[in-house]
Amino acid sequence: MAIAIALAGNPNSGKTTLFNSLTGSSQYVGNWPGVTVEKKQGTYVRDKDVVITDLPGIYSLSPYSPEEVVSREYLIGERPDVVVDVVDSTNLERNLYLTSQLLELGVPVVVALNMTDLVKKNGDAIDVAKVSEQLGCPVVEISALKGAGVAEMMDAALAAARDGKPAACRMRFDAAVEEAIERIESSIADNAPAALARWYAIKLLEGEQRAIDALSPDAAALETAAAVRASLEERLDDDAESIVTAERYDAIAHLVDRAAKKSRKGMTATQKIDRVVTNRWLGLPIFVLVMTLVYYISVSTVGTIATDWANDGVFGDGWLYAGAAQYEEAVAEYDDAQARVEAYVTALYGADEQGVASSRAQEVLDALAVPAPDDPDDVEAADAYAEAQDTLAAFDDQARSLAATAPFEVESDGGVREETLSYADYQAAAAVEEPDPAAFGFYLPGIPVYLDAWLTAIGCAPWLQSLILDGVVAGVGAVLGFVPQMIVLFLMLAFLEGCGYMARVAFIMDRVFRKFGLSGKSFIPMLIASGCGVPAVMATKTIENERDRRMTIMTTTMIPCGAKLPIIALVFGALAGQVTDGVWWVAPLFYFMGVAAIVVSGIMLRKTRMFAGEATQFIMELPQYHLPSARTVLMATWERVKSFLVKAGTVIFLASIVIWALLNLGFQDGSFGLLDMEAEGAIGHSLMAMVSSLIAPLFAPLGFGDWQSVATSITGLVAKENVVSTVGIITSLGDAGETDASMWQAFAAMFSGSAPAIMAFCAFNLLCAPCFAAIGAIRRQMQSAKWTWFAIGYMTLFAYAVALMIYQFGTLFAGGGFTLGTAAAVAVLAAMLFQLLRPMPDFSKKKSPRRATEADA
Repeated sequence: MAIAIALAGNPNSGKTTLFNSLTGSSQYVGNWPGVTVEKKQGTYVRDKDVVITDLPGIYSLSPYSPEEVVSREYLIGERPDVVVDVVDSTNLERNLYLTSQLLELGVPVVVALNMTDLVKKNGDAIDVAKVSEQLGCPVVEISALKGAGVAEMMDAALAAARDGKPAACRMRFDAAVEEAIERIESSIADNAPAALARWYAIKLLEGEQRAIDALSPDAAALETAAAVRASLEERLDDDAESIVTAERYDAIAHLVDRAAKKSRKGMTATQKIDRVVTNRWLGLPIFVLVMTLVYYISVSTVGTIATDWANDGVFGDGWLYAGAAQYEEAVAEYDDAQARVEAYVTALYGADEQGVASSRAQEVLDALAVPAPDDPDDVEAADAYAEAQDTLAAFDDQARSLAATAPFEVESDGGVREETLSYADYQAAAAVEEPDPAAFGFYLPGIPVYLDAWLTAIGCAPWLQSLILDGVVAGVGAVLGFVPQMIVLFLMLAFLEGCGYMARVAFIMDRVFRKFGLSGKSFIPMLIASGCGVPAVMATKTIENERDRRMTIMTTTMIPCGAKLPIIALVFGALAGQVTDGVWWVAPLFYFMGVAAIVVSGIMLRKTRMFAGEATQFIMELPQYHLPSARTVLMATWERVKSFLVKAGTVIFLASIVIWALLNLGFQDGSFGLLDMEAEGAIGHSLMAMVSSLIAPLFAPLGFGDWQSVATSITGLVAKENVVSTVGIITSLGDAGETDASMWQAFAAMFSGSAPAIMAFCAFNLLCAPCFAAIGAIRRQMQSAKWTWFAIGYMTLFAYAVALMIYQFGTLFAGGGFTLGTAAAVAVLAAMLFQLLRPMPDFSKKKSPRRATEADA
């Protein structure tokens, strides 16, 4: 039969490192039923009949957090064959508190004294034989990081499992407390299993309701427990729970005094480092410096190179692995030639005030882009090419007859100079061919290129080909392209967690976050959110308190992530033409807006019934600094990346199909079907336009009540980068990008040049529901459809309120009149200020029995 081993221990005791060492790649991760607490199981690498369960890191078996409840119910209900208690040897007193509770559960226990190499390095010593004698169970020295003693520990655990004898702990409490426990133990002899009699007796002495409900003792036993408890509390002048806690620590202190010897050689290396990195004044600047370096590497250097390769190479046209510099020069020359051609054609046929070419000029530019047919039998392509050549011939005749010239600005190191383009210059520029990357070195086409060729070769239907390439591959690829960047980021964060630094960061930030209702552990997800919202949401699993975890999930994606940067860049460019004093403040403004939104949300939510109460007390063991093993760092990284690929990937896949259908299907020429997206204004006949038109009036108070701007927000739900690409489709500018001046002008024109409307649009898209990938991660962490919808609804409603105030007050200050929308903005501001400034309500007096049941559930 299989042997079940449970690993228990405090957070940062090295339990996860030991679990990874014991199970290798044969582990599987899920969630415990009904809660978001992670469940890890695996089989022993040397014996597949040994199943190892990694219990959540906890400090005690008190039922105050989901992790403690999960561990306790598993140990009492499932009764593993043996419990391996992983103890941080550098902090025996704190770790043995959990050990003292495990020994009362009536199961075989083996204590693994981890990090004993650090104990010896510090000049300290632990008498293992004395510890084993007092605890009444086998005690083994190990180093999970280095693998020392692990085999001996497993031998002891397997022997204890086969023997089946529970631990016989010799640690005892004060005589008065022991007498009280024995009296209660006798009263429940008929109710409690013999192995758990002392455990239940202590819990009844403490008056713990969960234990009482689980045991269901008779009335006489409850009366005995109440009388004994009252007598002991009166005698010792303290509550029973505090009395038992103090007795545990007293017993542990006696054990440590006898079995552990500490050197007197001053501070350890960890203590010396902590005097600097946790300093009240230096801690935060050092942290900013460390994380700046992390994000510089993951976002600006190594991570960006990898992500560019994934986006442009794997999921794009392809990647040039040699001769890139020469190719970039050729591309720059081609882009300059295209700009000269556009300048000359536009000068001949004119443009509007925003610089957009006239319809006649655009007709010529489109004709220049029509290639010669590859297949001579392709009649449709041949006709299109012949028509384009006729257009160009007519243009040539007119240009020669008019001898037109065009002004053209050239940027160089010496500044900007103006040239005059002649017809000969136009001809030379038009003759410049788009460079083929394969001509400059080894070039490997991307997945879409191969897929397009294969689908064409098998005669795939145009609609299915568009669905696969423009829907699934483009949608999923746009998000998966960020995986390399995420891997680099996760690797460095896993290293910082493994070496013990992240525990210090949470400690440093706790004093700041506690002011608006969260603990320091909420800061790490918010920090990660500046890179990507998906890993940020996933990182909330380290927050033990369910209420704090949910609030963090609901607010963390308000921080602008990397995918939102193109939106900010687009808004920056659009405002550059509307604001005369410069718009350097746009990017920092929206970053600070995200931080402010989290602070405001934290204060307001904390004053609601579902989030009421003080932030959970912040208790975290600060482990010794050490170099984490490569295996631990890699496995932690893989777990996060795998979760994103498997869970969020399915959501992106389905959402991409839906968005493709909305954009590419519609009513055109009186019939429903696949739209010809090459035709001018085709997207205006799409289902997306119809759906957006229906809900557009809701956004009119925000300054963008037309279907075009609403459609960009909808497509942004798949991936925020889609906002820019959708603007390109709607404005017929294709993939010009967020840094193209023509895109800025066309985007500003969508809002009639209104700066308040443009900023309201940006605020709404940055603060509202995140991309589908992040929504999928939220669903997984919430483990509840109701809470997921509530989170999405809150973020969207909050974003709407902020955007409403930006547009209405911005329009008012710009000289607009006081309207009904302005009144609504004033009402929203008043409501938010009331919620922010009012005293904390006392919900305990207002709860009805029914509401109390819902809250407890």
